[in-house]
Amino acid sequence: MTTTITPSNQNLADDKSPIMTPDVRFLLLPLPDFTMLPFGGFIDKLRFSADNEDYSQQRHCGWQILGLESGTVTSSSSVSVEVQITPEQIRLSDYDYLVVFGCRSARHAQQMAPSYKALLKQAASSGVTLVTIDNACFMLAEAGLLKKNKVSVHWRHAQEFMAAYPDIEVRTEQLYCIDKKRISCSGGSAAIDLAVELLTRHCGRTRAMKGLADMIIDKPRGQLHRLESLDNETNAGRHVSRAIGLMRDLFAERKTTDELATMIGISRRQLDRLFKDKFSKTAHDYWHEMRLQHLHWRLVNSNHSLTILAEEIGIQDTSYLCKVFRKRFGQSPATLRHSNKETVLNLSK
Repeated sequence: MTTTITPSNQNLADDKSPIMTPDVRFLLLPLPDFTMLPFGGFIDKLRFSADNEDYSQQRHCGWQILGLESGTVTSSSSVSVEVQITPEQIRLSDYDYLVVFGCRSARHAQQMAPSYKALLKQAASSGVTLVTIDNACFMLAEAGLLKKNKVSVHWRHAQEFMAAYPDIEVRTEQLYCIDKKRISCSGGSAAIDLAVELLTRHCGRTRAMKGLADMIIDKPRGQLHRLESLDNETNAGRHVSRAIGLMRDLFAERKTTDELATMIGISRRQLDRLFKDKFSKTAHDYWHEMRLQHLHWRLVNSNHSLTILAEEIGIQDTSYLCKVFRKRFGQSPATLRHSNKETVLNLSK
């Protein structure tokens, strides 16, 4: 059973209030199985900045929920939102931004590219800035709309994106990336930070900040904000934190731990000592475990071949990879994937 949210543009203020043309207008395009957190956060930030009080009037910024066809779009949490308009009912050039909200899996976003490609290209040719939230960047990349752009990708999907689109520059260290007429956001609560930035550009900083206290947010984060919670230990120390960040960025490259230590500016022995003090394992073992955990997640959450997944973590020998995977998790990659599919089928019955 799903819950349906019906957006409303009803004017709740005094009927004598003057009609205003919004300073900026958004088309919000949630993909099927979209995630609620970035969608809800983004649209609520628009709502708080839209008028002078708290009536949800679309005075200073406007938005409409777009769908390929009328009806509802269901999120990954089974909550549905109602489509307000379809492409045939609007003139795309009337809008400043088309914001696409990603879905449960990057693979699903890629597969939907043929369905949305015409709309995306028409919007781009009309001068609309295309914005991707979370894995929606996979859909734009698949549609050929990110060929010369830098892209911010959710850390969970960064290796997958770089393997699929090696010619596109990925900014894994950024919450969002504004690159001319293409904007990308890693997703989650970073969608609120991006909304504040876009509203600042069109409505001014004061209006963009309006309502943050109501949302229990102290201040918005800049696009270069480092996500401390991404590291296992926020108090791991400068060298260890830097090493962990590099390990994650260099998954697919065959860098040695010695090279990693050189990049940080310390010796391999010193790096191992720091990791042993903090995690009771060497830097090499920590990196190895990180790669295996990434492989485990990708096996469960994608249908890519083991060969492709092995390339994501910098290992070419799949036989060796199966051996170390079995030793670590007690089963082969194929067994894990099969058992997960059986679990999903049983839950869906």
